[in-house]
Amino acid sequence: MTTEDRIQPNETAVPLLPCVAVDETLAFWRALGYAVTWEQRKPYLYLAFRFSGFELHYGRAASGLDPAAEQSGGCLVMVDAVAPYHAAFVAGMRGAYGKVLARGLPRITRYRPGASRFSVVDPSGNTITFIRRDEPAELDYGGSVRLSGLARVLDNARILREFKNDDKAAFRSLNSGLRRHGDDAPVVEQALALAGLVELATALGKLDVVPEWGERLRGLALTGPELERVRLSVAQPDVLAPWLPEAR
Repeated sequence: MTTEDRIQPNETAVPLLPCVAVDETLAFWRALGYAVTWEQRKPYLYLAFRFSGFELHYGRAASGLDPAAEQSGGCLVMVDAVAPYHAAFVAGMRGAYGKVLARGLPRITRYRPGASRFSVVDPSGNTITFIRRDEPAELDYGGSVRLSGLARVLDNARILREFKNDDKAAFRSLNSGLRRHGDDAPVVEQALALAGLVELATALGKLDVVPEWGERLRGLALTGPELERVRLSVAQPDVLAPWLPEAR
């Protein structure tokens, strides 16, 4: 068998995604720092973007595709570290749009320090998920079986937020879990649950319930290291600023 007859392990796979919003897609990826390597509208649509070492390509979407359903398509991007990508995209969004696009289409999911993934949802409802290569291979949906009480609830909420992008389910889990287990849980776990509820309520637009949980958080006695753990448990520490107590 000659060299030409052998399969060589040097393939490159390029995702081809459906596009229903050409101008918006071009503007969005340019804002995030992607280079447009191909732009064709006739006789058929074809767009190509490049960022660092990977590419995204787009073609015409099927008739009737609803971007709001967010079932258009997507791809996984495996990287050594996800934080630099998130930081670069957030900076691009702020520069182009004046804010971080966190709701609706397009948007970027929140990134908590230490998390192993985040997602970008484009104007056509495609989800591009950036994943750290050494991410744990298995997850205990419902929370780690090695944990119990509020600690397990906190782990379940983390999985719902970071792996399923389901803020509503994480919010419900923390809310009910705090009611069931809060009185018996260590103070730092109570604080972590309250911090998560403040962040999720803010993200979901449930601002009327934030002061109640914020006041409860401010009333807890926490050490300096515990306070730092609580602050770093959320993707946007600024939302906790009015509610964090003084270290004891």
